[in-house]
Amino acid sequence: MSDHKVFIPPPITRPTAYPTSKQARAGAKRATKDFATHLAEAQGLLVSRHAQQRLSSRQIPLTGETWGRILQAVDKAAAKGSRDSLVLVEDLALVVNIPNRTVITAVDGPSMRERVFTNIDSAVIG
Repeated sequence: MSDHKVFIPPPITRPTAYPTSKQARAGAKRATKDFATHLAEAQGLLVSRHAQQRLSSRQIPLTGETWGRILQAVDKAAAKGSRDSLVLVEDLALVVNIPNRTVITAVDGPSMRERVFTNIDSAVIG
C-alpha cells in the first residue's frame, strides 16, 4: 500500500453571490419601479413596463391621491363591463386594461394634444 492520497476537488458550482441572468433581469425590473408604481400595484393596479417607461420619461408625478382617483375610475369602468378604458385624471391620460387591472400606457397633458387613443371601449373622467 502506498501513502499517496488522491485529491478529488469538489464539483464546480455557480457562486450564490452572482445572480443568474433571469434573477438579474428580475432585479433590474424591480429597481426601475418608482414609488408610484409600487403604490399602484399594492392597491391592485399593475403598471406595464411600457407605461412605467412613459411615466418615467415624461416625469409624470403621481401621488397617492391621484392613484386613488385612478382606482375609482377603474372600478367604475369595471362595473360597466369595460375592457380597455381611457382614464382621464387631472392632467393625465391612462389607457387601462380593465379585466387585468393593468395600466397599458400613460400620457401627460402637453403630450395629449396630438394623441389619438384607439382600441378603447370607454372613457372615464376621474
